[in-house]
Order: sequence, then C-alpha cells, then structure tokens
Amino acid sequence: MIIVYGLKQHLIPRKQNIMEIIFHCLHLQLGIPPRKHALRFIGLEPEDYFYPEGRSDAFTVIEINLMQGRTEFTKKRLIKMLFSELENKLGISPIDIEITIKEQPAHCWGFRGMTGDEAHDLTYDLYR
Repeated sequence: MIIVYGLKQHLIPRKQNIMEIIFHCLHLQLGIPPRKHALRFIGLEPEDYFYPEGRSDAFTVIEINLMQGRTEFTKKRLIKMLFSELENKLGISPIDIEITIKEQPAHCWGFRGMTGDEAHDLTYDLYR
C-alpha cells in the first residue's frame, strides 16, 4: 500500500502523474511490476493539513509500505529517484516532498488469500 498526502487543490490535478512516477520508480529500483501495489491519495483541506514551516502548498508526503528485505542502498536509491522524478516531471521541489518507507516482515502481509511468507510466486526479488 502506498499513501500520498497533500493539499487537495494541489494533489488532485497531479494524481495520475504522481501515480505513474511512483510505479515507474518502484519498477526500476525494486523490480516491482507496474501497478502491482495499491495506491491511495488523500487530498486534505488547508485546515486539516499542517506541514513544516518553510514548505509550500505543494508539500507532498509519500508513505511506501514494503515487505522487509531490500538493502539500505536500494531504498536510498528509490527515495532519491522519487525526489528527482517528481521535481523533473512535475516541478515539485525536493523541499516539498517527504518520503517514508515502512517495512514489515513478510508474514505480516496478507494478499490473494495467503500471507507474504507463503507467496512463492512473486515476480520480483525482495532481497535486492
């Protein structure tokens, strides 16, 4: 599950492009097939979104949930690629982007009627 938060007025018009960028980066950096993860956008009203001082109304938060296994290098490369792609393709400055990767053991995931540690048919490597 990937969750993207931002001010509704800035987030909604960019949803499709942000989705494409996230899936592209996950594919290139983690080998995850495009559109393999669920992605949720949460557009907030200004009175519901308090972001750090010095940021603009374009401030965007991206939470990425993954099964444990990737190397520190791989996760850092993913984060840096997301910063770069969001800036180059959408003009969102890195100062206005916050990315968090949350990892859980495979047995804490449930999909297709099984837990993640029971899934032996994944088409991507968790240990890159």
